[in-house]
Amino acid sequence: MSRRIKRTTSPGDRAKGRDKGRDRDRVGDRGKDRGEDRGKSGSAQRGRKPDDRKLGERKSSERKSGERPFAHRAAGKPPRFAEPRRDRQERAEPVMSKTAAAEQPLPTKVQTVVVTADENNMRVDRFLEARFPGLSFSHIQRVVRKGELRVNGKRADSKDRLEEGQSVRIPPLRLDTPKTAGTLSEAEAKTLQALKEMTIYEDDDVLVLNKPAGLAVQGGSGMTRHIDQMLEVMRDAKGQKPRLVHRIDRETSGCLLIAKTRFAASHLTGAFRHRSARKIYWALVAGVPKPKQGRISTYLAKEESEEDSIMRIAEHGDEGASHAVTYYAVVETSATKLAWVSLKPVTGRTHQLRAHMAHIGHPIVGDPKYFNIENWQLPGGLQNRLHLLARRIVIPHPRGGVIDATAPLPPHMQQSWNLLGLEADRFDPIENAPEE
Repeated sequence: MSRRIKRTTSPGDRAKGRDKGRDRDRVGDRGKDRGEDRGKSGSAQRGRKPDDRKLGERKSSERKSGERPFAHRAAGKPPRFAEPRRDRQERAEPVMSKTAAAEQPLPTKVQTVVVTADENNMRVDRFLEARFPGLSFSHIQRVVRKGELRVNGKRADSKDRLEEGQSVRIPPLRLDTPKTAGTLSEAEAKTLQALKEMTIYEDDDVLVLNKPAGLAVQGGSGMTRHIDQMLEVMRDAKGQKPRLVHRIDRETSGCLLIAKTRFAASHLTGAFRHRSARKIYWALVAGVPKPKQGRISTYLAKEESEEDSIMRIAEHGDEGASHAVTYYAVVETSATKLAWVSLKPVTGRTHQLRAHMAHIGHPIVGDPKYFNIENWQLPGGLQNRLHLLARRIVIPHPRGGVIDATAPLPPHMQQSWNLLGLEADRFDPIENAPEE
């Protein structure tokens, strides 16, 4: 005979059961929350893809409707200039933390500071600009050039890069007064207007100027007017001035890139350092180069003299010698006496294009330093001025996309083109040149 046994539960057991039930409910709610989060995250990620596709379609349509791409090659061949190279990781200038970058009072006496982790690998001039916003470029260069600023007790160059933990001796500094449109003098207002007339591209971060021939980019001995000095009138409310990103010779006209913010400066200088920037120059040279397209690869070193300095062709291993590579292509000729040549420098050495064209026996017309053909007569009607134009610059924009700016022929070169019957709208074969 079986007997049923009735199970009973004590009040304490019932309490424990209720606790376990609540625990299971809490665990279930957390799992549900995590599931909802994963669902939201997944849908957000999936939701970005159509936008990306639309962005790609939009960029594609812009390329189809706009100007001919910088990379134009025969059918079936991959474009060489169409996209920035991905094989080299670009390193931007280090950006200081908000604490380190906070405006600091200018030192009224000598002080020594220690380079922080955020300032590691930062250039000396950028270090001073970041620590003391509003310092003019000329003041920074003067302090460094005179040896008043020292790193670990030694003189430093403005391009030297600092390392974390180094001690930097900073002399007393003077802050230039920020300029505003309402406080500009008559001369400063004229300077600002001159910069506006030179402008061929501008946004919140970048400025591209069409620099006229004869106007220097930076100051030198006895130089009172130059681009860097003119940019003083564009200081913002915080005293920060637009920065030069690269240089072109005084007698060379054309595209000059300016960074309006520290953010843009770090990205654009990185693009130049890693050769993501594409530059095209136009020149009028003596004779017709053969072959009509080619590559010039040499070493260049500075040769000083009492009167002047030039870049000479050097040997690998020579003191101060740097490798320089230029691609050239003949666009059009004027009989056998002159040729319009398009140039693409891969490297950016001082006077590189001028020295390279003289090296292959076809110096640039009007070049006072490198034109070395004896008894050569300048054709009638042409001005004896340097016929070299920084025609075009293409560089990734710091905030995405591409900056593509083109400068027109300067007056003296336009006159020569007209006299020689050269057509400035001809296809430029240098667009097919390699990147290396």
